[in-house]
Amino acid sequence: MAKHRSTQRSRTRRTRLIGLTAALAATAGTTAVGLAAAPGQADTTSTGLSPSQAGALTAARIDRRDLGSRDATRFDLSLAGVQKVQAERQRAAALAKQAANATLTQRRAVALAAAKQQAARQAAAKAKALAKAKAIAIAKAKAAPRVVLPTTGYHLTARFGQAGGRWSRNHTGLDFAGAYGTPIRAVMAGEVIQAAFEGAYGRQVKVRHSDGTVTSYSHMAEFDVSVGEQVTAGTKVGAIGLTGNTTGAHVHFEVLPDGENPINPSSWLRAHGLNP
Repeated sequence: MAKHRSTQRSRTRRTRLIGLTAALAATAGTTAVGLAAAPGQADTTSTGLSPSQAGALTAARIDRRDLGSRDATRFDLSLAGVQKVQAERQRAAALAKQAANATLTQRRAVALAAAKQQAARQAAAKAKALAKAKAIAIAKAKAAPRVVLPTTGYHLTARFGQAGGRWSRNHTGLDFAGAYGTPIRAVMAGEVIQAAFEGAYGRQVKVRHSDGTVTSYSHMAEFDVSVGEQVTAGTKVGAIGLTGNTTGAHVHFEVLPDGENPINPSSWLRAHGLNP
């Protein structure tokens, strides 16, 4: 009786050990049995497993395979979802960058157009101002006298051709006597060709005009122009003085049509509408 109970306990322990081994093999993924039959049919000839244990082992292997397949499917789906999200983000970023570049290009175009318009307005305003200044200058030139007398507040003390002991020959010009320092002015527009001390003429300035005529101003107290300077009718060239051969403050005025031989200044001035 005791021997029967011992044999029964041995068989029970053996059955539990085999079941535990099968369960561990199913869990760890190791092959505890060889399948020589068709899928789903356990081979019990070499394992010592009962048909129910072999079926349990086969079912465990099928469940593990299905679970792995589902896990792989989930992983593939998850990876595809991540890649899709990344692709959408990249596409959104590219679209945002493209929109930003388009906005920047548009702003630059607007700024460039505005700058061009501003430059055009400034150029037009400048051209208008220059035209206005030119018109004013022309108007002033037309309004300005073409010929003026060489000084003001004067009285004549010697005329052209007059004889006298103070000159080596007959007088060659007009003497406009006035207060010392009274301005002497160019009678007509031209270029200063001389501003120097000329012996008996004292400080002398000569101006050549556009028609070649030269006018001369002598005995001046000072020079107010220099050689090469352009003057207009009325420009101050000096001041009445006492330099050179003179007995009183005055300006000796001469007119030389060819630059050398003087003519009567009174006739020349009257020909230009002035009566000294």
